[in-house]
Amino acid sequence: MIEIVGLISPFFGLIALGFAAGRLAPHPIGGLAWLNVLVIYIALPALLFELVSQTPVDKLASVGFITATTLSTFIVFAAGMGIALFRSGGDVRSATIQALGGAYGNIGFMGPGIALATLGPAAGVPVALIFCFDNALHFVMAPLMMALGGERLAFLPMIRQVLFRIFTHPFIIATIVGAAAAVAGVHPTGPLETFLSLLASAAAPCALFAMGVTLALRPVKRIPPELFTIVPMKLLLHPLVVWLVLGLAGRFDPVWVKAAMLLASLPTATNVFVIAQQYEVWVERASTVVLVTTVLSVVTVTLLLYGITSGLVPAHPFAD
Repeated sequence: MIEIVGLISPFFGLIALGFAAGRLAPHPIGGLAWLNVLVIYIALPALLFELVSQTPVDKLASVGFITATTLSTFIVFAAGMGIALFRSGGDVRSATIQALGGAYGNIGFMGPGIALATLGPAAGVPVALIFCFDNALHFVMAPLMMALGGERLAFLPMIRQVLFRIFTHPFIIATIVGAAAAVAGVHPTGPLETFLSLLASAAAPCALFAMGVTLALRPVKRIPPELFTIVPMKLLLHPLVVWLVLGLAGRFDPVWVKAAMLLASLPTATNVFVIAQQYEVWVERASTVVLVTTVLSVVTVTLLLYGITSGLVPAHPFAD
């Protein structure tokens, strides 16, 4: 446990540092703009490209793993949607944000750094695959459910919007380019390799610091009752569903299973707040969900990592 705490505490420490800076420094949230550009459009794509481009091609075509992890996220989303619809009396728009709060983890900013530090380089490919396909799922479900809930958008424009968001996302582009490089057997060398390594090493610290500042500048005004459902769904149910569905789907590399469970256990993504702002629904409460799940994940993620690395939680739940 001490070793796990030692591995993971610097990552949450960076979030805390960003949070403290956001509270103490008198700067508006707009000051994060260029740091977010570095993280989202340059550093994290460089990291994902490096991870995927060096991976054997056969591992990139893991259809069973992709199907199981994406289905798991959809199951949690559907469960959250059902609970929220029942509780809200059929308000599809607010239920969509609540469902995303329980199923959309911070796999972009937090996932790669924590997974690589605790599970090693072998976790890079499952992290990249989960990121691509989970995000594609969320990019589809958000506009689809908002359209069903009354957002006026014709079918073809909605399809164009979904495809545009998927195939112009810098992380997904980097993964596709990395896969193409792996297939072609091409990998940067010399100064270009050093340049990419420098960018990749900046990804985690910059992303986590920016995340901390963002949380600090969105103060909690009240605790919504929905939180008592969404928090356990995101931090506990999601990794449990991933573990069970992967176990039912077959036998996968233990590191891949652990990486999938770790990513599923991460707190609600800040993108959920962005989506809430975009559709002008459940905005303040979405911000609270992001903050509370992030704070509590310090404990839950640490305990999960201890369980999966110590053998208390086996990689295959139905092993003989």
